[in-house]
Amino acid sequence: MNSSMHVAVAALATSTLLLLVLQSSAQNSAQVVKHKDYFYEEIAKAPEKARARINPLAADREAVQAGSNLFQQHCAECHGDSADGGKKGPSLRVPQIQEATPGAIFWLLTNGVVRRGMPVWSKLPEPQRWQLVSYLKSLGIRSGDGTAAPLAQQPKPN
Repeated sequence: MNSSMHVAVAALATSTLLLLVLQSSAQNSAQVVKHKDYFYEEIAKAPEKARARINPLAADREAVQAGSNLFQQHCAECHGDSADGGKKGPSLRVPQIQEATPGAIFWLLTNGVVRRGMPVWSKLPEPQRWQLVSYLKSLGIRSGDGTAAPLAQQPKPN
């Protein structure tokens, strides 16, 4: 092999390696950030009365967009822009959260998880907390491969 052929082969190998690294990085950025299960234990502590609460904004389509805006302002820094989790906060697109009742999520927002770094949001007006719940429930479950599986429609308030 002559030297120009060696250079071409080396360039091709380097390009292929770079492409594989970039592809792997892109796939990993769409995946759910894994956190220990104890991050999700708090939602199970919601009292039955709180779990039974129904989101009064469940049928309000504008509540999801308003909740998305609130999420970007208050939550994305810790939970990631797409709620897939970040360095500080766990994914909110996992079964433990997505299968929780709207009332349990509202309770968690209201009370926070201070020892894990989640602030208490009780000073956020109640309608805004319900908007956040509407947004979170609209996300569905995202699997580790980055695909989303929508949940069944939320029951409409009476």
